[in-house]
Amino acid sequence: MAIHTILIVDDSPTERYYLSEILVRAGYAVLTAQDGADALAQLKQARPDLILMDVVMPGANGFQITRAIARDPELQDVPVIICSSKSQETDRIWGLRQGARDYLVKPVVEAELLAKIAAIS
Repeated sequence: MAIHTILIVDDSPTERYYLSEILVRAGYAVLTAQDGADALAQLKQARPDLILMDVVMPGANGFQITRAIARDPELQDVPVIICSSKSQETDRIWGLRQGARDYLVKPVVEAELLAKIAAIS
């Protein structure tokens, strides 16, 4: 599956900007959402090829949104990479159990992010 459009879900405008800059320079089209509800609405409307999901957000957290995506027959084929400041191994394992394909700890390293995206493509 070729990845062209990536949805960044993060409540931090700074983090959305940082990740957007990396992805645009790498040739990807970028959509952004500031919380889980916004992410689900955009996901159903725009159908991105990949989601970068923060965990700690107001309302539903990234683990809950990732689980909702993984359980939805219409959305479950959209891969999720969690990008979170939660750096414990238990957080990574929990994220993967919710349906994420991979897990990155913030601050995200550009080369590592692009490598993880390429591995899913």
